[in-house]
Amino acid sequence: MDNREVFRALEPVMQGGYWGRRVRAQLAFALRLSAARNGAHDGTIAAALAHLTQKVRDDGVLTDAAARAAEEMLAPLGPDAKSLTVYCVAHAHMDMNWMWGFQETVALTLDTLRTVLTLLEEYPDFTFSQSQASIYRIVEEYAPELLPAIRARVAEGRWEVTASTWVENDKNMPNGESMARHLLYTRRYLSRLLGLDPASLNLDFEPDTFGHCASLPEILTKGGVKYYYHNRGGEGPHLYRWLAPGGAEILVYRDLDWYNAQIEYDMFSDVPLFCKKYGVDVFLRVYGIGDHGGGPTRRDIERLRDMMTWPCLPTLRFGSYGEFYRALEPFSQRFAVLEGEQNFVFTGCYSAQSRIKMANRVAEDRLYAAEALSGLTMAALGGKTEPERFFRAWERVLFSQFHDILPGSGVRETREYALGEFSKTLVDTNAAAGRALRALEARLDTTAIPFDVCPQTVSEGGGAGFQTGEPGGFAL
Repeated sequence: MDNREVFRALEPVMQGGYWGRRVRAQLAFALRLSAARNGAHDGTIAAALAHLTQKVRDDGVLTDAAARAAEEMLAPLGPDAKSLTVYCVAHAHMDMNWMWGFQETVALTLDTLRTVLTLLEEYPDFTFSQSQASIYRIVEEYAPELLPAIRARVAEGRWEVTASTWVENDKNMPNGESMARHLLYTRRYLSRLLGLDPASLNLDFEPDTFGHCASLPEILTKGGVKYYYHNRGGEGPHLYRWLAPGGAEILVYRDLDWYNAQIEYDMFSDVPLFCKKYGVDVFLRVYGIGDHGGGPTRRDIERLRDMMTWPCLPTLRFGSYGEFYRALEPFSQRFAVLEGEQNFVFTGCYSAQSRIKMANRVAEDRLYAAEALSGLTMAALGGKTEPERFFRAWERVLFSQFHDILPGSGVRETREYALGEFSKTLVDTNAAAGRALRALEARLDTTAIPFDVCPQTVSEGGGAGFQTGEPGGFAL
C-alpha cells in the first residue's frame, strides 16, 4: 500500500483522544506537503506510518506514546512545513436583521463585542477583525462605554477594522450612487469615531454577499479599496485579479472553505497544495462563530496556541486580512485575470420581496434629487444645506441594502423594519426638496403672468384626499 492507503487504514484508530487526533492532523498535512514537493518526504512519512501500524498491531490500540513517537519521526519535515504561513483571522459574522428584528441585531452585536473585548484582555497575542460600519454605529448609539476599549485595541493593532461599506451589502441591486455612498460615509464615519486613517480602510469584506457586479472593481478602486474578499459567487480560482470594463483592477481572495468556522485539528491540510497551485507561501484561515454573532471562542484560541507548537504544521499566526493581502501582492502577477460578473447564488432573492426593492429604488432616486435641489439652492441663493440630515437618511438606505434585507431573504420583521426606514428617508427627502423649491420659488418674479383670482377655489388647501369617497368627491 502507498502512504495514503496506509493513512486511511489507520484513520479509525486516530479519531479518538488528543494525541491520536494530533498525529492524524500532522500526517494529513505531511502527505499533502510531500505531494506538493514531488514526493520529497515520502520516506519519512512511510517510516512514521509503519511505526504506528506496528504499534497498533502490538497493543490493539493507538497509545499516546506511539503517537508522540510518530510525531518525533515527522519532525524533520518541520523547516519545510514552517516555510508556509497561515494567517488565522478571527471575526464575527453578524447578519443585520436576517431572521430577527433590529432589537435582536443590537443585542447580538453588543454581546459579541463584549465577549471579544474580554478575550483580547485575557490573551495578549490574540487579534480580531470586524467589518461593517453599522456595527460601530450600534456601539456608539447603544453602548458607547465600549468605545474606549475598542479604540485602544484598534490603536495597538489587535483590532482590525475591515469595514469599507456601511453593511456587507448586496452588490447587484444598489445603484452606483449608493455604492459610492457606502465607501464615502464609512470612511468619514470611522475615521471620526475611531481615529483611523481613511486610507487604511482598503478591504471590502463581503463573505456572504450573493453576487458581485462586473463594475465593482472600478467603483471600489476609485473609493480607495485595494482588496476584495468573498465566499459566495464565482466558480473560478480562489486567488485572482478582477478587471472591470474600465480597466480598474482589484486583488481578490475567494475563500477556499467557509467564513463561519471553528478551529479544528485537521483544517490546515489543504495549505501545501493551495500554495503550490497559486505559487504563494501564505494562506488565510478565517474563524469565528457567525450569522447570529458569537465570534471566536476560548477553545479556538487555546487550540491555535497549542497547534502553533506542533512540529509538522505550517507557521500559524494570529493575524489580519491586511497582513495576508500584503503578503500576496508580490505574487499577484501570477494570478489569473477575471472579467465580468461573479454571480449568482440564491437567484430567487432577486425577485422576492418586491416592495423592499421598489422602496430602495424610490429612496435612492429621491435622495439624489433632494440633495441636488438643496445644493442648487445653496449655490444660487446662499441657503443652508443639511448634511447631517442627509447623512442619516442615506444611512437608513445603506443599512437596508444588507445582503439579507434588500434581496429579500429575511423574515417578516426584516421587511417591516426596512419599509419603516425607507418611509423615514422619504420624509427627509420630501421635506428637504420642499424647502429648496419654496426658496427658489420665492425668488421668482411672476408679476408678468396674468391670472384670475377665484375666491371659491379649494386648490390651496385641498390635498390628495380632499372629499375622498363623498358624493361628488374624488372616488379612489
